[in-house]
Amino acid sequence: MRNVYGIVVLFAAITLTTSQKTDAILRNDFDGPHVDGSYKWAIQTEGGIYHEQRGSVQNNEAQNLLVEGQYQYTAPDGQVIRLLYTADENGFHPVGDHLPTPPPIPPLIQRALDYLASLPPKNYE
Repeated sequence: MRNVYGIVVLFAAITLTTSQKTDAILRNDFDGPHVDGSYKWAIQTEGGIYHEQRGSVQNNEAQNLLVEGQYQYTAPDGQVIRLLYTADENGFHPVGDHLPTPPPIPPLIQRALDYLASLPPKNYE
């Protein structure tokens, strides 16, 4: 649990240090951690940097922490970078328009994959 709070502080520090100048902080909200392990925080600067995050403990056997958040800033080329993310027992899952996507599967390969998927399973016993 301590590592998670360390990561939260690290994300906040990285978000704040990406700016070239010192910007005034417009919003700095922190709520938690609570007894149940949940928390939320948000920070926004005058320069357009915004980062918010919330976390909660999932009530399963392992009591995994589910973290959801987003951050936004303007890149040096003027593009607004906005990233939504979740982090859970399966890892970090970012979503953003600026992230690269894989090329489409060529039609012949897709046809072969579709054919293989249509075959009945074989019993190798």
